Amino acid sequence: MKNVMVLLLSIFIYSSALAQNQIQKSAAITKNELFNKIANLDSLLFAAYNSKNLDLMKNFFTSDLEWYQDNGGLIGFEKVFENFNSILNRDYDLKKSLIKESLEVHLIEGYGAIEIGMHQFKHIENGKLEIGTFKFLMIWKNDNENWKISRVVGYDH
Repeated sequence: MKNVMVLLLSIFIYSSALAQNQIQKSAAITKNELFNKIANLDSLLFAAYNSKNLDLMKNFFTSDLEWYQDNGGLIGFEKVFENFNSILNRDYDLKKSLIKESLEVHLIEGYGAIEIGMHQFKHIENGKLEIGTFKFLMIWKNDNENWKISRVVGYDH
């Protein structure tokens, strides 16, 4: 009788674990879906930047944002947007674009995603096209499908 009880308990535990695994698999986002999700959000963020829409841009970042810049140190949400405001109010029109083939997206289980890539900033200055290409890493937080950037690392300036 004891062996039958152990066998039944083992079957129950195995069945429960199998069912839980199936639920997790069905709720999980595929790598391709995650890549497309982050790439789309990134393009929306770039569009807001290029149209100089600071209010829209703020919606892409958490209020506890930490932005690490190799040539500027660590800054928080308020300072980031003071800097954006200053940049976007210059005499020239600065445009930002993603180098699409550089884009990488990686899942952070239980949190969100890592986005790694390179972007270019272009503007005309003194009649000459100026182009800067820089690397970045962004941490996207997924809060019930409300994706926002919580950490940024800008480097190789």
